Amino acid sequence: MNLKEWAAATGVSYATARRRYESGTLPVPTYRLGRLIMVGEPLTATGPDVGQTVVYARVSSVDQKADLDRQVARVTVWATGQRLPVDRVVTEIGSAFDGHCKRFQALLGDPSVSTIVAEHRGRFARFGAEYVEAALRAQGRRLLVVDPAEVDDDLVRDVTEILTSLCARLYGRRAAANRARRAVQAAIEDPT
Repeated sequence: MNLKEWAAATGVSYATARRRYESGTLPVPTYRLGRLIMVGEPLTATGPDVGQTVVYARVSSVDQKADLDRQVARVTVWATGQRLPVDRVVTEIGSAFDGHCKRFQALLGDPSVSTIVAEHRGRFARFGAEYVEAALRAQGRRLLVVDPAEVDDDLVRDVTEILTSLCARLYGRRAAANRARRAVQAAIEDPT
């Protein structure tokens, strides 16, 4: 768990826990994972052939940078709860519409990375996420998605992705997701 969650669970204010961490007087073992302060012993990989586990987080614009930190925290907590040793955190700011997520592409090309953990499929690919997962599986690697059931129905997800793509081309990339969501909601509410 991260330091903020530990402080809330033990009844200590986060500011006090942070001060104790910085002075080295925290009564529990801690370690850094990117910008997060994790409480407890770091998990270690078992076996000689186990590669790195990397947490990948992405947001579309600089305005969402605060959400990037929260996303990293959610994914890291999930991974450590699954007993996955997180070796590093990779963050990226930029759109996935054009497919130019350079840091994610670097992870795909790095053979020492055996597991990539992301919050949603939309964090690494708007279309063809299944192909990315299949290609990694063929190499003996894996891509874990924390919330794989973002949209339960495949047809609804496909239509949403197509609408998002079309709206991005028509109205610009920044507001495309919101417009597509509103279009789908309007179509659901008015079944005529």
